[in-house]
Amino acid sequence: MKNDLSTARAIEIFEQNTTPQLPESMYQAIFGHAKNTPNATAIKFFLQTKDFKIPKTITYKGLAEELTATANLFRKFGIGKDDVVSFVLPNSLETIYTFFGGEVAGIVNPINPLLEPSQIAEIMNAAKTKVLVTLAPFPKTDIWEKIEKIAGEIPSLKTIFTVDLANYLSFPQKQLVKIIRKKAKLNFNVQILDFVKEKSKVNNNALTFDRKISHDDTASYFHTGGTTGTPKIAVHTHKNELYNAWAISELLKGNEDPINIFCGLPWFHVNGVTVTGIAPFMIGATVVLGTPAGYRGEGILSNFWKIIEHYKITHFSCVPTVLQYLLGIPVDNSDISSVKFAVCGASSLSQKLFTDFQNHAKFKIVEGYGMTEGNCVNSVNPVFGEKKIGSVGLRLPFHFSKVVNLDANANYINESEIDEVGTIVINGGNVFPGYKEAHHNKNIWVEIEGEKWFNTGDLGKKDKDGYLFISGRKKEVIIRGGHNIDPLAIEEPLMQHPAVTSVAAIGRPDKVLGEMPIAYVTTKSEVTEKELLEFAKTAIKERAAVPKNIYIEKELPLTAIGKVFKPELIKRQILVAVNEELQPLSSQFSYDCDIKTVKNENIVELKINGIDSSQLEEIKQLVDEKLGNYTFKYVVIN
Repeated sequence: MKNDLSTARAIEIFEQNTTPQLPESMYQAIFGHAKNTPNATAIKFFLQTKDFKIPKTITYKGLAEELTATANLFRKFGIGKDDVVSFVLPNSLETIYTFFGGEVAGIVNPINPLLEPSQIAEIMNAAKTKVLVTLAPFPKTDIWEKIEKIAGEIPSLKTIFTVDLANYLSFPQKQLVKIIRKKAKLNFNVQILDFVKEKSKVNNNALTFDRKISHDDTASYFHTGGTTGTPKIAVHTHKNELYNAWAISELLKGNEDPINIFCGLPWFHVNGVTVTGIAPFMIGATVVLGTPAGYRGEGILSNFWKIIEHYKITHFSCVPTVLQYLLGIPVDNSDISSVKFAVCGASSLSQKLFTDFQNHAKFKIVEGYGMTEGNCVNSVNPVFGEKKIGSVGLRLPFHFSKVVNLDANANYINESEIDEVGTIVINGGNVFPGYKEAHHNKNIWVEIEGEKWFNTGDLGKKDKDGYLFISGRKKEVIIRGGHNIDPLAIEEPLMQHPAVTSVAAIGRPDKVLGEMPIAYVTTKSEVTEKELLEFAKTAIKERAAVPKNIYIEKELPLTAIGKVFKPELIKRQILVAVNEELQPLSSQFSYDCDIKTVKNENIVELKINGIDSSQLEEIKQLVDEKLGNYTFKYVVIN
């Protein structure tokens, strides 16, 4: 039955009449489905897009058996309640088994396989990884090569289980892979075992150990950033995951039709795990897992409408970059009427992209807001209510947020007025207990009337209807296509160059990816931008963080206390983007460009020269075509 969550008041009424019915754990929830609807489909997975019509199918009975076997396997190899299973994997059935099986036996720690080897090692050492599940050598992948380099640097690591994607290939293809690939071996005292073979040796009907899971037990560790040597790891309890997934699943309810969720986001990220994993499994829905690389998989986006039609996909979660690409793929004769809505998050969605995509695909886009520290989603535009473009919507049930004014020491002063910009703080069962390392927890909590609220570091405002609008990010995180980049991951390595005296990394507006990292530097000796870029490619561990451009300046703008004033640099890059986009139109009109900051939000003001009011509308349309896909705001005047 559809819940009325269409207004802030409706959410309050829902909360007064509802008590969240949370299972003990996701393992218990999946076992419930296995008992009640054993033959219902839990997962459909295809390795290659060309084979999307012939997936590997797992029922809820089969999923329960796989999770039981995986948990028993990890316990057999020494994983107790407080021990850590890390995985460095692309999306696959084994990734899902590892995630949930790891949470039953101990604590699971997903790691981004795109990170550089040294970063992976730092995360595993911070987590104190005892067991690692990773990819066996496989063509066109480099995951095993990364693990091979670092396995000896992790003292706590005792066992590595390898997942062989060749198991999903036909017999001739599998034999070919075996011939051409290298063997997985190490020169360290760490045993390497085949995940599937070892799992087949243990009981898959019942747990072979006693485990009473408490809601307050640690379920997972998620890496959220941090500089070299000090990875920032968010601790998630079972309650955090269940609370968030329960609230999301309430949004999915609406009719009696089967719910089929497409998962194209990675399972090392909370969005992929929560929105397209835990939430649908909680209510017995079907998850379609599309290739190990998800949306990045060869042919996925170009065939996306066909995949939706074939599986009758009802929902999917994505980032703006995906919508931008799909905008260029004709729907043609594909029947995509099954889609109820798509959730878009991780970075801001431009008004033009929102409008263009809904006109193109003819289904709803709901923009959301969240973070790893809040497990995943905290607010979302209502599915069956008003969607305010530029807003990230209303809070989820029992997920609380305030916009507040803080003093210089981040202490609470008062709650912001309607439409007044302040700091966003969150509270609720979804909010994590803190970071693993105590020094990362300094100043992250705000006390309000005796309760702890997490300081998101983001700036925002709420309107009279309770809709949240993000005005800026105090944390200065650069968001490239939904991928969060800590500026320090750029600044610290560049400071190691002997010629560099100061660095400021910011995000330059990008109409496809949202932002691209760039850096401003000052120097004390002769060096070129090209040389610095080459240095950055080797010094910066995260490939996505390597700056697109590095600008050498005589001096950087500073605040009154001597800190680099990044808002000024951000304005410069907005102007660069505007001028580059409008330069081809210079023969048609000239303009003056200024950026005004209103309530901590940058607004580009384009004053068109030498025209009368009758020409203004035509020029506005030309400007919209050039700037509409950027997330910054702009106005055109004469």
